[in-house]
Amino acid sequence: MFYALSWIFVALLLALWSLTTWALHGIAVWTVSSAGAMTGATSGIGSLQWPEWLAPWIPPDMAPLLSSMLAGLGPIIDGLLQWAPALSGGLTVLAWIVWGLGAFLLLALGVGAHVLLALWRRRDGGSGSTPARVASVG
Repeated sequence: MFYALSWIFVALLLALWSLTTWALHGIAVWTVSSAGAMTGATSGIGSLQWPEWLAPWIPPDMAPLLSSMLAGLGPIIDGLLQWAPALSGGLTVLAWIVWGLGAFLLLALGVGAHVLLALWRRRDGGSGSTPARVASVG
């Protein structure tokens, strides 16, 4: 019975792992596919202002340098967003690899639990916990 319970637990974990991987893959592909529509969205990045709570923590000499670095990132981010839809096929391969590794680890967990249960049963069976038959004297 413990064997069945351990394998049912592994099967439930595998189903949860599969559902989670499938959902995250769907979200990632949707995000990457729709990222191409956001090109040009970084055109206003140079006009961003630092939050008021962060201003006292930034040295006055560093504020213009950080703003210019942030403005220089705009074209780089636009370029990455244009390439993003082409990456969705790679995400599918990556999702299958991650799912396969997780499934392998869960099955290894199931085999390990099975072996531990077998060793535990063998140890209890050989310790004399079951009463020996007594020959009847007649």
